[in-house]
Amino acid sequence: MNQEERIAAARAVAEAAARDAGRYAKQRFLSEYTVQEKDEFGDLVTDVDVHAERIILDAIRASFPDDAIRSEETGWSGVEGDWLWLVDPLDGTNNFAIGLPAFGVAVTLLYRREPVVGVVYESMTDRLYSATAGQGASCNGVPLAAPAIDPEKPLRKRTVGWIQGHQVQKEPGAMRLKAMLDETCKRTLRLWAPALLWTMLARGQLDGVVLYDSEGDDLYAGLLIAREAGAAVLRFDGTPFAGMEEHPYLIAGRGDAAAQLIELANRARGE
Repeated sequence: MNQEERIAAARAVAEAAARDAGRYAKQRFLSEYTVQEKDEFGDLVTDVDVHAERIILDAIRASFPDDAIRSEETGWSGVEGDWLWLVDPLDGTNNFAIGLPAFGVAVTLLYRREPVVGVVYESMTDRLYSATAGQGASCNGVPLAAPAIDPEKPLRKRTVGWIQGHQVQKEPGAMRLKAMLDETCKRTLRLWAPALLWTMLARGQLDGVVLYDSEGDDLYAGLLIAREAGAAVLRFDGTPFAGMEEHPYLIAGRGDAAAQLIELANRARGE
């Protein structure tokens, strides 16, 4: 098959696998499951993560056995090459573990380090978000377009999402910027399920997202969906974000929100 056909087939596989894994997690929600800490920061993993991951990896390997995969729980597998899958089988594990119904699945396919397919499945609402680079985004098959907003709308009337990497913890720069967002914006939302924040931006329920040093398997699917829905995704210096970065610092927004948030980030850094 040619590249276009391959990407279309990959999107279908990703959508089906994400839905199957997400529905499994919903079935297990509020039931008994094993929980373990997996790092020094107290991040959690459950047996549900492991089984959901197996559902997705089996589906990918059945259709694309030679592709490389980087997955949240098992790490790297497959053959390194042009194609790379990123899998977060339970985005929002901490929410899941404490009984908070805000979690989902994120699956991305990258070609030469550029996301070309992004799928996010929100388990509790049965929303399947999907995007192909250059072809737009959809939710349950309905095209998504982040609605236009008043360019004169000040930050004090805007709601933004906050995402930070596990390793950031209480880093002074992050805490300073987060405090300025809390003081300046109408509301700053930290959901503990980053992929879902990106989908909220895509459907217009957030004005912007600020991401502070958070590269991971949950990033690129939601980012692609938001971008294909019309949101700008920029680095803190205002340049367009592309590819993959080990330590991304990003601002995304609709309308003029991104520019306002970049100005705020620069003030937080004393620039």
